[in-house]
Amino acid sequence: MYCYPLNLPEKTTPYQLTVIVVNYNVEYFLDQCLQSVRKASDGLKIEVIVVDNASRDGSVEMLAQKYSDFHLILNEDNVGFSKANNQGIDIALGKYVLLLNPDTVVEESGFRKVIDYMDAHPEAGGLGVRMIDGRGNFLPESKRGLPKPMVAFYKIFGLSRIFPKSKRFGQYHLGHLSEFETAEIDILSGAFMLMRKEALDKVGALDESFFMYGEDIDLSYRIQKGGYKNVYFPETTIIHYKGESTKKSSVNYVFVFYRAMVIFAKKHFSGNNAWLFSFLINMAIYFRASLAIFTRLIKTLFLPLFDLTCIVLGLFALTNYWSMSNIEFPDELIRYSIPAYGITWVAVVYFNGGYDRPIKLFKYLKGTILGTLPILVAYAILPKSLQFSRLFIFIGAAWVMIYYFVSRIYFHFAFPKWFRLRNTTKKNFAIYGSDVEFERISHLLSQTQTNIGEVKKVSKEELADETLKVDELIFSAKDISNEEIIALMSKLKSNDLDFKIAPEASDLLIGSNSIDTAGELYILNLNALISSENKRKKRLFDLMAAFGMMLSLPVSIFLFKNKATYVQNVFSVLVGKKSFIGFSEELSFKDVRLPRIKKGILTPDDGFEFHDEGITEKLNLLYARDYSMRKDFSIVWKAWRKLDS
Repeated sequence: MYCYPLNLPEKTTPYQLTVIVVNYNVEYFLDQCLQSVRKASDGLKIEVIVVDNASRDGSVEMLAQKYSDFHLILNEDNVGFSKANNQGIDIALGKYVLLLNPDTVVEESGFRKVIDYMDAHPEAGGLGVRMIDGRGNFLPESKRGLPKPMVAFYKIFGLSRIFPKSKRFGQYHLGHLSEFETAEIDILSGAFMLMRKEALDKVGALDESFFMYGEDIDLSYRIQKGGYKNVYFPETTIIHYKGESTKKSSVNYVFVFYRAMVIFAKKHFSGNNAWLFSFLINMAIYFRASLAIFTRLIKTLFLPLFDLTCIVLGLFALTNYWSMSNIEFPDELIRYSIPAYGITWVAVVYFNGGYDRPIKLFKYLKGTILGTLPILVAYAILPKSLQFSRLFIFIGAAWVMIYYFVSRIYFHFAFPKWFRLRNTTKKNFAIYGSDVEFERISHLLSQTQTNIGEVKKVSKEELADETLKVDELIFSAKDISNEEIIALMSKLKSNDLDFKIAPEASDLLIGSNSIDTAGELYILNLNALISSENKRKKRLFDLMAAFGMMLSLPVSIFLFKNKATYVQNVFSVLVGKKSFIGFSEELSFKDVRLPRIKKGILTPDDGFEFHDEGITEKLNLLYARDYSMRKDFSIVWKAWRKLDS
């Protein structure tokens, strides 16, 4: 760990508040957060401590350049949320300590309001505030109850979601309390967790047994046990983009979050309560993990399986028509070939992007034609006794095309919210800012967005109109306060309206279009590589190449100096831990424009003898923007001798 006290004041200097921000590879969100912290600190005695958990995305350089008056603690490893915050707490000199997530924006008057409240209420040991997500929606985790066994049971099995306002079933998020009502609560959110330093000295800092999740629950409970109250204070609001490093829909999140609850139960509950809680949590782990896997499989496979059923039934119907014309089919064809035909057509359509959004009818046509080719090849190598009629294959292909076209048009009109053909509607933007900022943001949109419709400048009066007819509203941080932005987001929130903030003197826009997604950046449009279709193509190339290399090992292994490394690399690709082509870890973290992909054995500049940083950067950007399987093949072909590195 390296600790850099940049212009650190004397130890004896009293502070009203110490703000601690733990960062891990979220440079631009951190920058926006610290800008808001600086504005909120105006006129107050506040110290800011930033703890960086071994970020590699340029965060540290940005901090040194723009926030040299803050205190920076630089860790060599990711030590986790609890330990990193404790490093800040250990040196905090403020009367109050605020743990603040880097993916947040605070109001200019926020710090003064919470300090005044805590000064007036000495019984309060901890305080949380009203939080909204990037679309202006209230975040229920702003106020929470203690997760006792039955409270956990109601949440785990969905009763709290079914009856959110119930005093009994909605205890986890205290749904019976208004989001605008100051009230005593049990649990504070770790995104904005304000505590009296005196209370921390008495009950202790964060428990480092919790690497991620659960530590805020544990500390909140200990503050209560120490004789203090925890308060929900909605007089100030923050934006929280919910940029967790673990997706809440993932199986990994289920295990990490609920196991944190087990640690909490063993620590604070005793006897039967601890046993019951642990039993419920372990039930929840496997229930929620199974549910997450099942839900994902249903979402992914339901439509392809439905199509496969319809296509196979249609092919069987064709055999009946042939039979009526006195043309008999071999039993083996009926039993095996027709299902195999259907699987082949659906699989090729799937890998060709037919099931991606937006729906494109051309992909079904292309997928059906490409799927027919391997069927014809397989037919050609069948024994003569099993060859019956190529005409059936062509008519079957025609049936598949007709089915896809008719079914997709029907779905488009019958289920417009769930299923739509390619949407060519252009997106309309409104920008609040000065003329200079309007021109700057408009230019940025033209570089980062496609399918742009109208881009118009709006005034404060127009913003007050709740019927603003645009798809996305962009605020210039230079021309409007965070307080006004947060108020407008809360007022104008809608399922059809997205918000972005354009930080001052920065070539990006920050926001989040969903309560279920982390914050987003609008930067150069380089996400072609991580489209659903290209991710499948990239994985398909890796599988085919790795499988071919494994088969050729008895010969190919003698071509490499580091034989064990070569075999290990190929096996890592085969099982999905690595890809044959990726960006260097150092470069992918430094250049935020590059999408996050698996670590590669080779990089796009392998195969070239030069080592020029500028050209390497361009090759990586071109690979991300114009990905194709042909590019992967070309790189492996040129640089195959480096596969053992």
